[in-house]
Amino acid sequence: MADPAHSRALPKALAFDVFGTVVDWRTSVARESARFLAMIGEDPQAAESFADAWRGQYIAAMIGMRKSGRAFVPLDVLHREMLETALRERGVDPAGLDEALLADWNRAWHRLDPWPDAVEGLTRLRKRFPIVTCSNGNIALILAMARRAGLPWDAILGAEVSGAYKPDPRAYLHTAEVLGLAPGEVCLVAAHHGDLAGARNAGLMCAYVDRPDEYGGAPAPDAHHEQAWEWSATSFTDLADQLGC
Repeated sequence: MADPAHSRALPKALAFDVFGTVVDWRTSVARESARFLAMIGEDPQAAESFADAWRGQYIAAMIGMRKSGRAFVPLDVLHREMLETALRERGVDPAGLDEALLADWNRAWHRLDPWPDAVEGLTRLRKRFPIVTCSNGNIALILAMARRAGLPWDAILGAEVSGAYKPDPRAYLHTAEVLGLAPGEVCLVAAHHGDLAGARNAGLMCAYVDRPDEYGGAPAPDAHHEQAWEWSATSFTDLADQLGC
């Protein structure tokens, strides 16, 4: 556990990773995919493995964007490409499926449920700090998710704001810039050590929130990036306690 909040300077704003940190993407995408798999004649019992396969392309997609020099596109576009790849891996040709069905299936990422502590914890933290998103999600996606889940953001900053995907330093630095703050005055809150390592390299403070069920109990793929972060918490409410909220 990190030192008590009063032993160090507090941030002037909290910026949150969203997928996996604020919302439970795996359970939600599996729930949505079970419905769509049944609609196309596939086994809905495979929904969890399908959700893992869909999300499993995420890091490669981020790396591919950086290495290819491809012009920035919103995450909704990448999610659709990843959906079609996941379908092909199951032997399903997306070209043979109804476009409206595929578009709605892709919007599963707009309908993610928050972790049980998320709304209460964010509400408490917001009483003392501005809370904003620092996510690879696009604004329309995060806005739809926030309205559905009741997430009380002060501002929604999607990847379009910086035109870069984390862990590109621009994603963190531009978040601080638009808030009118120095990087060291902003704290990234995330459940992913790799994301936090990117934020620290850009000069931000870091708060880790443990989400052991994000991958259905499987080990996190970025555990090797773990460091001694400024704060480490078991939930948003625990983080609120540590920050005196």
